Amino acid sequence: MGSIDKNAPKSGAKSEPKTESGTGKPLGLSYGSYLRVDELIALQTPLSNPPAHDELLFIVVHQTYELWFKQVLFEMRALITRLGEGEILAAYRLLDRICGIFRVLVQQIDVLETMTPVEFNRFRDGLNPASGFQSKQFRELELVMGAPEADLTKFFKMNPEWKDSVAEQLSQPTLRAAFLDLLLAEKLILAPESDQIVAAVLRIYQEPRLSALHNLCEYLIGLDEQILLWRFRHVQMVERMIGMKPGTGGSLGVQYLQQTLQKKFFRELWDARNGMGSPAY
Repeated sequence: MGSIDKNAPKSGAKSEPKTESGTGKPLGLSYGSYLRVDELIALQTPLSNPPAHDELLFIVVHQTYELWFKQVLFEMRALITRLGEGEILAAYRLLDRICGIFRVLVQQIDVLETMTPVEFNRFRDGLNPASGFQSKQFRELELVMGAPEADLTKFFKMNPEWKDSVAEQLSQPTLRAAFLDLLLAEKLILAPESDQIVAAVLRIYQEPRLSALHNLCEYLIGLDEQILLWRFRHVQMVERMIGMKPGTGGSLGVQYLQQTLQKKFFRELWDARNGMGSPAY
């Protein structure tokens, strides 16, 4: 009889995938297997029949948006933690990255606008009742930034399955709250009231000892601006494609999107500009 291999798995035992000794990495790891490229590129499934050429572009761009939203949420949570620990300098890098991602999101609209309204309408009806309003990650992003819960109530009614994840998000600190906590810690405000916040911002821009907060304010208003720019380009793109017609999923389309251009998460940073340069300042 031949010798028995003591290292061979017992009958019925589940074998573990082989890994590279000392690293824990799977044997034969490649670019494709690491990024799971085969699975990724199998996720684009156009529905139009006959096939509309531009539907693949539409799907790829919007799936890419969702991937970037995932990254932004990841960075935002780390950013809020840094600010909560008073690590303002470390927060700059994360804010710079998030703003960079939003610049990419704006540029993606240039690619989407290579699609003509005629080509879009070849598959648009097949999208109903799906709508961009149903992007849970973007709604979570608004909450993380500090949007009032009341602003999102209508979306929760449309998507009751969001209830648990949104409730969890509402229990977490927001970027706006983290900023206000810093102002409270520096005794620049006594309560998170708008007039106190504006006065605190004016003081921050005036006193050299508050330069770290000064720079933080500039990063935060820069992020607010990047989100507004993305909203604006999105509105213009939608109007270019469908005019003032209702959106898919029963939304008001451009009419609603235009209202979002008034949303500012750090309105006091904008309002403070009215007082800069005045004699009192």
